[in-house]
Amino acid sequence: MLRDIDPMGDQASIIGGVIEFIKEVQQVLQSLESKKQRKSLSPSPSPSTPKSLHLPAKPNPMGEVGACFNSSLADVEARISGSNVLLKIVCQQIPGQILKIVAVLEKFSFDVLHLNISRMEETVLYSFVIKIGLECQLSLEELATEVQQSFFSEPVFLNEI
Repeated sequence: MLRDIDPMGDQASIIGGVIEFIKEVQQVLQSLESKKQRKSLSPSPSPSTPKSLHLPAKPNPMGEVGACFNSSLADVEARISGSNVLLKIVCQQIPGQILKIVAVLEKFSFDVLHLNISRMEETVLYSFVIKIGLECQLSLEELATEVQQSFFSEPVFLNEI
């Protein structure tokens, strides 16, 4: 059945794509569950004051370094993988938000190599693979903070770019 979907792809690449998709869906589900728990434990903060959980950059069991920020609007994770940065953002679908995120990345000399957008109802998972530009002086924590702050700024529309 998978071969019928992509007759030119080999079995390994098709199965690899399916596995990656399942992992992304599981991550969205975990994020939704944690958001549900946070909402039930505390009153929701006002949108003008970002409430974030700041985790210091530290290696995970796979030896990668990362930083996470969570708020009522978005969960942002940035981690090094080889010579690139993996940036994952789970948030409610907000018109123009992807443009603000890309603008932040370009502002700090990151090049977007790959972007995957997965949507489940009103929740979106943006998965970026970005290359660090030569002029970039940002740490992973600063990158995660800047992306998180883009959720608290005014919307950007295509006609404004």
